[in-house]
Amino acid sequence: MKSKLLLLICLAVFGFGAANATGNEPGNGKKNDINGYVTESPSKKPMSEVNVTAYLLSKKEKAITTDEDGNYAFDDLKPGTYKFVFEKLGYKKVVKEKIIIKTDESFQMNIEMIQNNDFDLVPTPFHFSD
Repeated sequence: MKSKLLLLICLAVFGFGAANATGNEPGNGKKNDINGYVTESPSKKPMSEVNVTAYLLSKKEKAITTDEDGNYAFDDLKPGTYKFVFEKLGYKKVVKEKIIIKTDESFQMNIEMIQNNDFDLVPTPFHFSD
């Protein structure tokens, strides 16, 4: 009797989890999908409005922007080897190369971005005066 009850509970829990595993949440992709989320390092806060560009054979394939929770998703990408570029003003650009997208597989890639504290120093004409 206890084993039947335990089996019933397990089926209910796992069945509920499987039923809720669909949708556009990161990690629950369809065919040829890549998705994930972008956070700020070191705070781990989600980053919205990060530009994410997918390149296939050095050709821009698709470009999207993260949502308010830092999530992004590319659907139905062509199979191949991709480069993904994550950019936002004030942050160091993140480039992920040699990401292989296969038919009938999904892929999750989570990214942390670091603030760019470097200042580009441009020489002025006054630097070269004698």
